[in-house]
Amino acid sequence: MSIDSRIVIIGAGHAGGTLAAVLRDQGHAGPITLIGEETHPPYQRPPLSKAFLKGSAEIPSLLLKNADFYRANDIALRLGQRVEAIDRGARSVTLDDGSVLPYDFLVIATGARPRRLPIPGAELANILTLRSIADGERLRDVLQPGRRLAVVGGGYVGLEVAASARALGLDVTVIEREARLLARVASEPLARFYERHHTQQGVHIVCDAQAARFEGTDAVEALCLADGRRIPCDVAIVGVGAQPNDELARAAGLQCENGIVVDQDARSSDPAIFAIGDLSWRPMPLYGNRMFRLESVPNALEQARLATCAILGKARPAPEVPWFWSDQYELKLQIAGVPFDADRQVLRGNPDQGKFAVYHLWGERVVAVEALNSPLDFIAGKQFIAAASAVSAERLADPSVKARDAVLVPA
Repeated sequence: MSIDSRIVIIGAGHAGGTLAAVLRDQGHAGPITLIGEETHPPYQRPPLSKAFLKGSAEIPSLLLKNADFYRANDIALRLGQRVEAIDRGARSVTLDDGSVLPYDFLVIATGARPRRLPIPGAELANILTLRSIADGERLRDVLQPGRRLAVVGGGYVGLEVAASARALGLDVTVIEREARLLARVASEPLARFYERHHTQQGVHIVCDAQAARFEGTDAVEALCLADGRRIPCDVAIVGVGAQPNDELARAAGLQCENGIVVDQDARSSDPAIFAIGDLSWRPMPLYGNRMFRLESVPNALEQARLATCAILGKARPAPEVPWFWSDQYELKLQIAGVPFDADRQVLRGNPDQGKFAVYHLWGERVVAVEALNSPLDFIAGKQFIAAASAVSAERLADPSVKARDAVLVPA
């Protein structure tokens, strides 16, 4: 691969911004153009539901790099612009201002967008989602003390917003269609712990509830449930998952499933095009190359490094254990791995003490761990997953035994 090749990156988020910086750091000398629809340079999104929402962080602190970095490293920022089409034959992209940019390698890093609720009244004012700085600013403006907030969706983003809103003095109700919070993304012990903790903080939790319609004249005034219940609210935030922004790729004929299909190097079905971050449908090397779409900062960083090495002709780095985190109130949750094929769970510690871990095992192998205020379990879990270690479930469940000492030594 040539270190002088022309690289165009569509999407100036965490993945795209990191890729541009890593390419320069690894010696790429050719032109790099970073195109983003937002007017802000690449920034961190996780604080939007926490510190930014509560007013303890402002935009400059979110930026991955300041503007001087891109100038100093000769990275062309095309912000506030949108790519309209990809011409794979000509190896070029057309922007919304009519300009055409040629590429030798194209990287699509357009992320994902919040799913909308297809119910009546969903277009009323003060019904918001949270994905961008602009979303965070709108939400921060309307989250005033004494107001009533309805959070539709009991996933991590919804619960983080609920925690921030309670800290700001709002009355908060979380509505979840499943029988419990975090039904698709967390173990039952962890979900029950969060439900108790949020309730203790004054959050109203409504599960087994289907949103039917929003009511209001101009702005939202209530959320009506399918069973007839009515939740009065002045503000609503919808957090019911995200869908990949893969429309450009589909229009260009790239292979897509739940996002753009890529290989272990983050390369798409076109060898000149890569896809990284939230929109990539990627193999998971530590799980038999099962395909999956990860929405996390660590995934964006890993795939930026993978694409860089492939573009520059360098050896592929070792696979990384996927990991995630969530901050709510004083609680620090760290998750390592994905519980594919897990056939049992091991609880380590006492949830009533606010410090515990849930290990997910497939046979004797740890495939994931959820560690609540327990960083040592998070570290041990990552090590177990990376090494495909066999462990003793009985020793793992005993908090008097160090987690690392639960590894079974081959006879």
